[in-house]
Amino acid sequence: MKFIRRGRGRPLLLVHGLGGSWRSWAPILDRLAAERDVIAVDLPGHGDTPPLAGRTSVYTLADALTAFLREHQLEGIDTVGSSMGARLVLELARRGGVLGTVVALDPGGFWHGWERHVFFGSIWASIRAVRALQPLMPAIASSRIGRTLLLAQFSARPWRLAPSVVLDEMRTYAASPVFDELLHELAYGRTQEGAPRGSIRAPLFIGWGRHDRVCLPRQAARAEAMFPDAKLQWFEHCGHFPHWDAPEATARLILRQEVVASQPQVVVEHVHARA
Repeated sequence: MKFIRRGRGRPLLLVHGLGGSWRSWAPILDRLAAERDVIAVDLPGHGDTPPLAGRTSVYTLADALTAFLREHQLEGIDTVGSSMGARLVLELARRGGVLGTVVALDPGGFWHGWERHVFFGSIWASIRAVRALQPLMPAIASSRIGRTLLLAQFSARPWRLAPSVVLDEMRTYAASPVFDELLHELAYGRTQEGAPRGSIRAPLFIGWGRHDRVCLPRQAARAEAMFPDAKLQWFEHCGHFPHWDAPEATARLILRQEVVASQPQVVVEHVHARA
């Protein structure tokens, strides 16, 4: 499993989402590395890591990530996951004995009924458009209008995203050989299991964007019910990727491991990020 390592301090693992790579964390990577020894992986079938020999699912990826941590003597590491990566780190937290503090940002797997069909259908259509548009992607990523049209489902403010982040993400999405298999598994495969109250001893945080159009905000209540040991953090004016739309607030949650209790505090952090 390929990875990059930056900074110094207590180790911190970053786990990207479906189709992404370690570069997905670019908006907060330097901020985290200023205080922590950051290890950001490319999951199997993503970025520079080849796919697994057999079936690829959240559960086989969890097994592979566990093996990686044991190989590098990183058991008990604090971990942040995004989207599919958030569901993956919740699965490892549920299993126990692998991770320390866990921050799960907009995890998938908590959809019911029609929500799973909308998730699958919209992402299925999006990835085909992304693949077809690869020759034009540098121009699209460099345009505010292009970023807005391309990423309206994923970001509350796509026009503000760095063109380099968008281009890297769209290239890794298109190049992932396991994207389609994982998408189907996420929507229609084995459902997410929860963890009884008191079974997760290390701190556990679930972050959710108020304007998430991939994992709808209503799903946060289900995640809380299935993981009652978790503390929920809402990100205002934020879509599916808090580390994109609210990098300063997201870094604060990760580094300080505290929930911002009131909406005015969150708004202040967003104003600071815009400044």
